[in-house]
Amino acid sequence: MNTFGRLFRLTSFGESHGAGIGGIIDGCPAGLELDINLINDDLVRRKPGQSKITTQRQEPDQVEFLSGIFEGKTQGTPIAFVVWNKNQHSADYNNLKDVFRPSHSDYTYTQKYGIYDYRGGGRSSARETIARVVAGAVAKQILAVKGITVNAYVSQVGRITLDKAYYELDLSRTEENIVRCPDAETAEKMIACIEAAAKNRDTVGGAVTAVVKGVPAGWGEPVFNKLHADIGFAMLGINAVKGFEYGSGFEGAKMSGSEHNDVFINTEKGIRTKTNNSGGIQGGISNGEDIFFRVYFKPVATLLKEQQTVNSRGDEITINPTGRHDPCVLPRAVPIVEAMAAMVLTDHFLMSKLNTIDS
Repeated sequence: MNTFGRLFRLTSFGESHGAGIGGIIDGCPAGLELDINLINDDLVRRKPGQSKITTQRQEPDQVEFLSGIFEGKTQGTPIAFVVWNKNQHSADYNNLKDVFRPSHSDYTYTQKYGIYDYRGGGRSSARETIARVVAGAVAKQILAVKGITVNAYVSQVGRITLDKAYYELDLSRTEENIVRCPDAETAEKMIACIEAAAKNRDTVGGAVTAVVKGVPAGWGEPVFNKLHADIGFAMLGINAVKGFEYGSGFEGAKMSGSEHNDVFINTEKGIRTKTNNSGGIQGGISNGEDIFFRVYFKPVATLLKEQQTVNSRGDEITINPTGRHDPCVLPRAVPIVEAMAAMVLTDHFLMSKLNTIDS
């Protein structure tokens, strides 16, 4: 299952230490004037080696389009693209051949396929998300035509939490620091937390919050493809994600119905809700309010310290991995979260056009 989406679809291919990562986007409407620079900007936000708190693998990560674009515009035909790998250090993984690393996919891939690419995790590597970022950047440009924006930021690293609602923040400041937190004071604490983990040859997890503005009421399906369910499915398919919540999320379980209900009011802009505990989605369908959600990431599984495990023969062994690894995925996960959200929303936008006879 390497294809995501229904009307707006991405099929991705490639491995961490293969020739490259790429994909085919199908269902993109014709006539979209594509800004390649915006796509490469998102790839820069995702790429390794961008700061002192990310892996130091050095990759240019520039996209090359092979089809579907003519004179700068989409043709309505499949858009094929590739990002070539340039800086693989496959020898760093020679000592991990036939080893089942703790909390990695080595064992499960071996059980499923009978074979496993141990070089950087192969297909299971987060480097596969390059394809998602490219497709998501295209989807963002489709949504922008409709006045819709998708913005994410780091809201938690370890026990350091940004205790402000998204509407209290200036999200334009997210890119002003290397951890991608729009609050400068909290960002400094987050960076210190990641640096401390790296110094201890350990890793740390956290959360990314995303905010979508401009989605009209009426997007989503009422039963099996509820809008929030599709967003959750997309987020839980990102490497290292352990949880997803939208609107009031898990805190809503502590509230009474009278506290949680979003009361409708009539305003100059039409019918709105007084509060937004629903996170912009009710009955699986958008209600016109901001859509916001949080995605929780586990600590990176690769530790640069000794760990006990077993090999493919069942022998108990000690491993001490080397190489270039992230002490925290959060800063690089921000554009991935945006990309997956944008693809889901573009899919539902296209489906919404099928629901009425005059659409």
